[in-house]
Amino acid sequence: MDANDKNEKTSIQTASLLDVLLAFLKIGGTAFGGSTQALVYREVVENRRWLSEEQFLAGQAIAQVLPGANPVNLALYIGLQINGRLGAIAAVLGMVIPAFFIILGMGFAYREMSGLDVTHYVLGGVAAAAVGATLSMGFKTGRKLRRNAKTFIVAALVFVAIGLLRWPMIPVVIIAVPLSIWLAWLDVREAK
Repeated sequence: MDANDKNEKTSIQTASLLDVLLAFLKIGGTAFGGSTQALVYREVVENRRWLSEEQFLAGQAIAQVLPGANPVNLALYIGLQINGRLGAIAAVLGMVIPAFFIILGMGFAYREMSGLDVTHYVLGGVAAAAVGATLSMGFKTGRKLRRNAKTFIVAALVFVAIGLLRWPMIPVVIIAVPLSIWLAWLDVREAK
């Protein structure tokens, strides 16, 4: 184990269950739509330094491939890394509880105010902010990925298949994941 691995382990172990719960309550209560992963990144990697960027990217990849809500899957992964099973439970509860009550309140408010023009402007603003946060997250994490022809080819194929051709995501992922693993394996083999 080198010094960096030891420092990462030490920082991960210093987070209490209460710290994990409070961090994810904050995220779960303030994040909307695509902005959730950006806020999780900021809180877990940049502010609290519980995970390295590489660990976060691994968790994000796992969260996106598994069925279910990506932010909840990511919270589960992060909580598990920080504090084991109890950390995973604390992180998931922190992510889900505020969202549950916010959705109830917003549903009631929307039912009462859906006829007002201002409601649609507010929702458009929230959607724009979520898109901006998602793009910001994509740029931050994209800078850390390996830049080689294989990476760009897979990214371009997935973008074309889902973004332009509108193919269903599941078959594209079923093909893209093994292809990506195989190409990464080839990179490792070529490096040796």
